[in-house]
Amino acid sequence: MSKFDTEYLTAAQLAAAAHRIEVAALLDRYLVGLDSAGPDSAGLDDAWAGSLFTADAVVEFPVGRHQGIDGLAGFHRTAMAKFDRTQHLNSPAVVDLDGDRARLRANLISTQVLKSQELFVTGTAAVGEAVLTAHGWRLRSMSFRLIWKTGEPPKPAQPR
Repeated sequence: MSKFDTEYLTAAQLAAAAHRIEVAALLDRYLVGLDSAGPDSAGLDDAWAGSLFTADAVVEFPVGRHQGIDGLAGFHRTAMAKFDRTQHLNSPAVVDLDGDRARLRANLISTQVLKSQELFVTGTAAVGEAVLTAHGWRLRSMSFRLIWKTGEPPKPAQPR
């Protein structure tokens, strides 16, 4: 950092900027984790979930909801198993700090390749809340609201 930067910005401003970067990185790590998991969802395990979410976290998609860290990785593995592969592209997150809590908002374009190799593409608004814990920032809630879509989502499993 240059002398100008450290003279221009106060310690509090520098700390707030660092916190905003850490909170925004949670969303980036979450989405990259989903895309990196591949068709077998390797990597979407309890360690992955614990590095991102609080014990009481709530995740809401247009097609499902999960509360609590227990089973959260499995919830994601089940959701991702519907696709051959995915790519999530997000805008920079807008992060509003309030002490040890933060709100974040971002836009996503998600491309999901179905098992049939057809594409299902969505534009989504992502909204979340993060809290500063003893282990760093963690997401307490993350919700995704569908704005638009092209293609058809995967068909639900038929009851036997």
